[in-house]
Amino acid sequence: MSTSGWIGRKVSGWLPSGKSKSGATSEPQDSSVEGRNNKPIAAKEAQARSSKERLNATLRHKEEALSPRVLRRTLSELKAIVDPSVSEVEGGKRARGVANWYSKAPPEQRQDCWLLMSEQFAPDANKVKAAREQYEAATGTPDEGVAEIRMRKALVSPRTRLLQRFAVFPEGMRFLVDLRQELLPAIKSNKRLLALEAELENLFTTWFDVAFLELRRISWDSPASLVEKLIKYEAVHDIKSWGDVKNRLDSDRRCYGFFHPRLPDEPLIFVEVAFMNEIGASISPLLDEAAEAVDLNRATTAIFYSISNTQQGLKGVSFGDSLIKRVVETLRADFPKLKTFATLSPIPGFRTWLSKNAARMLEDTPDKMRSQLGREVGFEPAAAGHVMSALDQATALSDRSVLRQWLMACAAHYLGKELSDERPVDPVARFHLGNGARVEQINWAADPSAKGFKQSFGLMVNYLYDLRKIDRHRQGLSQGKVPVSDGIEQLYF
Repeated sequence: MSTSGWIGRKVSGWLPSGKSKSGATSEPQDSSVEGRNNKPIAAKEAQARSSKERLNATLRHKEEALSPRVLRRTLSELKAIVDPSVSEVEGGKRARGVANWYSKAPPEQRQDCWLLMSEQFAPDANKVKAAREQYEAATGTPDEGVAEIRMRKALVSPRTRLLQRFAVFPEGMRFLVDLRQELLPAIKSNKRLLALEAELENLFTTWFDVAFLELRRISWDSPASLVEKLIKYEAVHDIKSWGDVKNRLDSDRRCYGFFHPRLPDEPLIFVEVAFMNEIGASISPLLDEAAEAVDLNRATTAIFYSISNTQQGLKGVSFGDSLIKRVVETLRADFPKLKTFATLSPIPGFRTWLSKNAARMLEDTPDKMRSQLGREVGFEPAAAGHVMSALDQATALSDRSVLRQWLMACAAHYLGKELSDERPVDPVARFHLGNGARVEQINWAADPSAKGFKQSFGLMVNYLYDLRKIDRHRQGLSQGKVPVSDGIEQLYF
């Protein structure tokens, strides 16, 4: 009987009482900080048996999905995949059988499979110890290189080989990416799975290196299935209709994505580009389906207004910076008149940050401005709660409003000075500034959508990619200095 047939046989009979395959979901049933019985996760981890303990046991605990007998058989099937006596092709076939079973298994059984992969395919501890001692003894001698090679080989785990075999069959890469996407949330409550997650991330970093990715333009003439993927994965500005997506893919726009040969019909990340004669200060004209087409022969500015990652399973694998660089190179070759490359970006963490730090920002506010704030919000001296309540009507503030000036100053501080571990706290700022851009301009009421107001009171920011200063900006950021324009510095208190 095949692997998938044996493991999948009478699967409902292996489940703990009260659970059935038909009632399974794609996510673990309880992902909260504390379990259903309100016991801390640390206590639950202490009670959970390791895979070694379960493999040596006779009976299954009620919270465990697979019995020790089935767990041993499942481990045997996994070990058969990496049997050194079988070919790469045969190993891939065996991996495909396990993958077929896995695709039909409920979450609890999938987690048992993760546990086996994580704990039962680790490097040989004795070999690692011996290799490390040999390397330390050989350091500084002619044998150092040989000792290093031995240590590297000792550190290669059977788990690496196992995952490589899963990547052999055509759908294998898709299987592994989806597996890690499902695995990531479980890491918080089960540290035993960390080794498997780290192994996957390490392999993906190599397999999805930009050297193996293809940059492709996505247009209205692309296959409908690909256009539908854009609608599905757009993460910055929701696509509301086919007319909306056509506007973004029309002849006066550009959309580019990175594609991997093993996932040929699915962009890993894509960027949407609009052409203008100045840096855009509002998203509304860019999303206006009735707006006139831009003359590409006269455009001087390329605005990157949406960048979306599509694969949660590739979290931590960075290729966004390479995407922007490749797109800039392509655009400069196609449109020589383009001189300015900038983004029109959301500030997703700003409102949450300000709600926690408004009191601190008020303390840093000059006395004169704070008095004016108090008069405007109707409470003197103005406290954090008063100001945050008044900002619920931020879109109605006039150009001369002190509250509006204060909010812009706070946004400038957030983007230009607020760091965590010497990195910008805002995720979008961290991405663009890490790529060598600078904070160029903060735009009032640039995103009037409910999402934009919830994230940043409707504010958006332009990050400018000055190709002559990218390396200088990155070096400054590494020293804790965020590159900003003169206009941003003028907003500071």
